[in-house]
Amino acid sequence: MKRDPRAFLRVGGSTVLAAVAGLLLFASFPPRHLWFLAPVGVAILVGVVSGIGSSNRPSKKAGFGYGFVAGLGFFVPLLPWIGVYVGPLPWLALAAAESVFIGVFGVLAAVLGRSRWWPLSIALAWSLVEWARSSFPFGGFPWGRLAFGQPDGFLLPLASVGGAPLLSFGVALTGCGIAALVACILGPRSRGRWATATATTVVASVAALALLPTLAPAQASGDEPSITVAAVQGSVPRLGLDFNAQRRAVLDNHVRETLRLADDVAAGRVAEPDIVVWPENASDIDPLRNADAAALITEASEAVGAPILVGSVLVNDDRTTTNSVIAWNGADGPGERHDKKIIQPFGEYLPYRSFFRLFSEYADRAGYFMPGTGNGVVHAAGVAVGIATCYEVAFDRALTESVRSGAQFIAIPTNNATFGDTEMTYQQLAMSRVRAVEHGRDVVVAATSGISATVSPRGDVEQASDLFVPEVLVQRVALRTDTTIATAVGPWPEYLLCVLAGAFVIGTAVIGRRTNLKSEKAQEKGFESDIRA
Repeated sequence: MKRDPRAFLRVGGSTVLAAVAGLLLFASFPPRHLWFLAPVGVAILVGVVSGIGSSNRPSKKAGFGYGFVAGLGFFVPLLPWIGVYVGPLPWLALAAAESVFIGVFGVLAAVLGRSRWWPLSIALAWSLVEWARSSFPFGGFPWGRLAFGQPDGFLLPLASVGGAPLLSFGVALTGCGIAALVACILGPRSRGRWATATATTVVASVAALALLPTLAPAQASGDEPSITVAAVQGSVPRLGLDFNAQRRAVLDNHVRETLRLADDVAAGRVAEPDIVVWPENASDIDPLRNADAAALITEASEAVGAPILVGSVLVNDDRTTTNSVIAWNGADGPGERHDKKIIQPFGEYLPYRSFFRLFSEYADRAGYFMPGTGNGVVHAAGVAVGIATCYEVAFDRALTESVRSGAQFIAIPTNNATFGDTEMTYQQLAMSRVRAVEHGRDVVVAATSGISATVSPRGDVEQASDLFVPEVLVQRVALRTDTTIATAVGPWPEYLLCVLAGAFVIGTAVIGRRTNLKSEKAQEKGFESDIRA
């Protein structure tokens, strides 16, 4: 049986376009400022998996395949930092696992592309898939959400209304609107009327979404009290997984930079800080058990005349560990602390360790960290500081809980030394910028090896350090108590988007089934008529 060469070319062309869509999504992420490529990538992917404007609609199986290819085009170049020191297997395995979710999106788009309201329903399907992969398995992996590539995009203010989920939906809806306009131009003329109406509706919806942030409360009145915050980037002896072998050198680096800051304050070169933020893992020597580490931290705090938020690894009685941020106030020593609640699977802990040990010699190098409890707020110098340690910034619930619990500004202590000279730190800073807008708070990022930064509630980077050098940022930050709509409503916008997506999927499936039944009955009647004749 000969295969139709046109079908082969069609499948090959669609596969290439799907890969291009994924690459465009990747290219839209920092450190590049090409945020506008994200809706273009979505538009191309939607066109491929749904067959809009074409007489050849892909099957659900084909939709999954094209979606999976797009996912590989997106996640493989986005996530190489995963394997920079442990080899390509974890990186490629994670990229493939995340691509499965984009494949599921392809299935949903293939189904929803048959509905009249496909631009809206397919955008909702993207939101549903983002929620799923941000939740499952092992707590989910939100890296690569469309929202996190948009810190410079025109839709960024949507984050103050519905958080990262609404921002992602806005980008997806814009992409579907572009696909609708293309279908209007290139599709069959018989569909021109409804395609034009649909495209117009989508464009109007995007415009309405863009105007929604005007309903949010003002994020800065200028009358708020303010304090001076210093972020210390002590840097590390060397990059890679083995930097922890020189834990004392890392602690010494951060003590030295803090003492240098104290000298600059005494000389009048910089303002005296009210709070100093050290990065995650600044003291991997447990200062609650090691007197030398405690003495060094106390010396630094007393010299600078301010409490230090110390990123530390604490050893529990059962020899497990917690990734903690301790408010250390000079001779008074440790005060409140935040124990990291959302810990990283396959890094800070390893599920099914005995199984994965069969595939990688690095399995036993994964940590034995335990998740903490609490509301993500630490008080220092009379100020409520919202803490999201490194990986936690990717999850909506972390900082929503902190700000709802009274956080007046946000600190993000992070350690990116284990990811080398990759794009990971830029991707994470983009998340911090989105969170600043989402919650209407100043954000201070302190990283061991960079990039440390201060971010305004508008998402603007006010100061940023270089990579792999010791540096201190000193910034005046406002202490805010008002909340954005996004903070107030929490996860409900995402829940609503997911419910609407489910309703569209079910409704489209039911209508499609009824249409098929009617078609079958009509064929049966025609067949009976032919027999009688």
